[in-house]
Amino acid sequence: MVEKVWGRDLLPAPFTAAADARIGEIWFEPPPELPQVLVKYLFTSEKLSVQVHPSDADALPGEAGKEECWLVLEAEPGANLAIGFRETVTPERMAAAARSGSIEELLEWHEAKAGDIFYLPAGTVHAIGPGLALVEVQQASDTTFRIYDYGRPRELHLERAVAVAKGEPYSPEHRGSVAERGEALIDGPFFRLDRIMGAPSDAIFASYDTPLLALPLEGAITAREGEARAGVGECLVAPDIAALDFTEARITLLTRAR
Repeated sequence: MVEKVWGRDLLPAPFTAAADARIGEIWFEPPPELPQVLVKYLFTSEKLSVQVHPSDADALPGEAGKEECWLVLEAEPGANLAIGFRETVTPERMAAAARSGSIEELLEWHEAKAGDIFYLPAGTVHAIGPGLALVEVQQASDTTFRIYDYGRPRELHLERAVAVAKGEPYSPEHRGSVAERGEALIDGPFFRLDRIMGAPSDAIFASYDTPLLALPLEGAITAREGEARAGVGECLVAPDIAALDFTEARITLLTRAR
């Protein structure tokens, strides 16, 4: 559990925050079998900073590229996410708006509801609003450049952020929902994400013959060998999908590296 100023002191079941703790993120540290992918829960009560991540090509020594996606689990009425700009903006205009605080007005704020899925290519300027519970799947990188943070006393990285940011609207092709996409939510250049109900289909089974992470959203999964078991709020790593038993599973997220 990671404390954040924008986190929550009251978490949805099955999680419980310690007294006086504001938990914003719950990480499942990348295991040795799958070091490329990081999975998190995010819980927000305030806006996150306006930020951006570099691509592998844009990253400098000591940095790492990062693409990510969000699956909305819960959303309060009016909850939204800022992704991309309302119109094309130049680096100079972006930097000036960050300094003045008017960058929020340049961003495109997207209404969010449970079941929505958003893919964020590297270079996409974004911010998460309050009242949301998300699952985030990302390249395992901690390189984040803050552009604007609402006056909070945290370091900003405006020069690097503007250098890697795409000052353009967010492409609709990167947004969808579980109702529209079915099992296959994300099939990106660095990881894939699937949402299955019950046992995996033949197509999913054939696609997960390498190490994977399995995250139950309803029900539970177990390892076919040993005693490893994961319920809601937990995660299992497996060498392949055949190593997992989905008898008790109802809704499960699966992810692996490309």
